[in-house]
Amino acid sequence: MKNKKIAILGAGSWGTALAILAARNGCQTLLWGHNPEHMLALATDRQNIRYLPNLPFPDNLQITSELSDVATFSNLILICVPSHAFKKTLISLKPYSSIDIQIAWASKGFNPDDGCLLHEIVAEIFTEQTPAAILSGPTFAREVAANLPTALTIASAQPDFAKQLSTILHGGLFRIYTSSDVIGVEVGGAVKNVLAIAAGIADGLGFGANTRAALITRGLNEIIRLGVVLGGKQETFMGLAGLGDLILTCTDNQSRNRRFGLALGLGKNRNDAIQEIGQEIEGISAARETFLLAKKYGIEMPITEQTYKVLYEDLAPLTAVQNLLSREQKAES
Repeated sequence: MKNKKIAILGAGSWGTALAILAARNGCQTLLWGHNPEHMLALATDRQNIRYLPNLPFPDNLQITSELSDVATFSNLILICVPSHAFKKTLISLKPYSSIDIQIAWASKGFNPDDGCLLHEIVAEIFTEQTPAAILSGPTFAREVAANLPTALTIASAQPDFAKQLSTILHGGLFRIYTSSDVIGVEVGGAVKNVLAIAAGIADGLGFGANTRAALITRGLNEIIRLGVVLGGKQETFMGLAGLGDLILTCTDNQSRNRRFGLALGLGKNRNDAIQEIGQEIEGISAARETFLLAKKYGIEMPITEQTYKVLYEDLAPLTAVQNLLSREQKAES
């Protein structure tokens, strides 16, 4: 593992956690971030005080704010930037990249410009033959960095690439499962954030465990409907990148999307809630993109629709819940 190298792009909590994990496994690791001042602080403090305080960096974890350093360090790139910055990051990286570049990502969401999936952006900017993989599953960054037991899925159309990446990350208390269903893993990771906002809203309104369980279960049904239409496999949504990630983000307050929903349910306005959390809330843009995809393909996604209306049409959260409960009675499946 000492001869293996990986460059991780994105120095937020998740990118930092994966960099710590790879380095802890013995891999030579480079962590890149776009903000030179932030990266200088990481290099000086040897920890990410802003996002993951008191979790020191291994000695084999290097820091940079220069994309040119990334290209010379390794052809294996793991991108951990927010989904809205995914395309811009790849475009900026391309001039420095080698012909044998391999791209993985742990970003969750759709491209905000057109609602496309992130693997489509990789193929557009590089080639359809470029080795590509997505990492997703029920993971909170702090628990990964703190070396608590965790499992996730790596999905790739190239099994050898999935195996190579899993070799770097798998080990100790971190378990990797592989999959060939890139689309299913991407959809599960994107839409679960929308449903986490909905679950947070319900809890903020003071509803109980019954409501939360119903939202999670019917929300999973919405993920499956959209995911299968887009080309995902139904069994993927019953695994770590589907049900597992959905349960995590809907039930634990480490989830930024859930905390955002809680704030809305408690009566706070959108801007105040965003400022209070102070980090990227992927479910806000994902709600719009998921809603538009559902309309495009004629898919019924009532929880997503009501969440969208709360975020973009100023619908009162309580009214959104009442709209869901007043829908026509129907068979479960």
